Amino acid sequence: MSTNTYINPLIIQRADPYIYKHKDNYYYFTASVPSYNLIEIRRSKTLSGLAHAAPRTVWRKHDSGPMSQLIWAPELHYIDNKWFIYFAAAETKKLDGNGMFQHRMFCIECDDQDPMINENNWIERGQIKTPIDSFSLDATYFEFEKKSYYVWAQKDPKIKGNSNLYISEMRTPWELKGKTILLSKPEYKWETRGFSVNEGPAIIHHEGKFFLTYSASATDKNYCMGMLSIGDEEDLLNADNWHKSKEPVFKSDLKNYQYGPGHNSFTIAEDGKTNILVYHCRDYTDIKGDPLYDPNRHTKIQTFSWRKDGMPDFGKPVPYNYE
Repeated sequence: MSTNTYINPLIIQRADPYIYKHKDNYYYFTASVPSYNLIEIRRSKTLSGLAHAAPRTVWRKHDSGPMSQLIWAPELHYIDNKWFIYFAAAETKKLDGNGMFQHRMFCIECDDQDPMINENNWIERGQIKTPIDSFSLDATYFEFEKKSYYVWAQKDPKIKGNSNLYISEMRTPWELKGKTILLSKPEYKWETRGFSVNEGPAIIHHEGKFFLTYSASATDKNYCMGMLSIGDEEDLLNADNWHKSKEPVFKSDLKNYQYGPGHNSFTIAEDGKTNILVYHCRDYTDIKGDPLYDPNRHTKIQTFSWRKDGMPDFGKPVPYNYE
């Protein structure tokens, strides 16, 4: 299957995209909506079908309080026969004294096997609390050897920069268990352009290794993806076991006008074998005002391969193709 099999962009004006293929053979899609005021899900039996699938709103922001502003980056997970959505929300759109938003991470749950059947079927599990009460967002979840893990981005006031990556084991889908481990902080030039950022973690497992991709720098043309990797036999909660790429593994392609690819997720193609990279990207650099409020970060998908050394080869962002 070639990278040109899919029309790109797949879904316009949807940033921070997440696609999950469930056991019912449907693809489920969620992402940040430009108004940042709700969470929606759409589904289709094919990846291409997501482009025209009707979205269903499953949760709306509160009128006030910590879940009332800037609803960002939802992820849909199926855990112990229930659906969970992790997302970030804030109490205000105003920045604090350090130029940071007020986001914290939250979880909602649905025990109906059809997560789209009724908005009222989703219940709020509240804030996912971490040892540091600070700006936090972009959580993802994975399982290994009967243990559940949570990976997210957070600001540590003692560390220079905007956000770092952390991992913790989970007690329940909305509670952390035990120690919290710092996995990565912005340190290379490509991680600190505009803003010093490590965010948007995503996990994929391949031939005895976990690969954790993440996004770095400001959300303009400098936005790009880095990667950490670790072997199955190593302790996932030991930061020294994770190996960090010294260069970005996916970045802007200026020749083809693809700028700021990032905040990715992974899914599997219709053949059940081919790996798919899901991400958002822009096709221009002339952004008026804050890039956060420019709605034209579009969801794109493309296949990728594995190198002989076992590392993923994401290639370049595919050009737009509306045919």
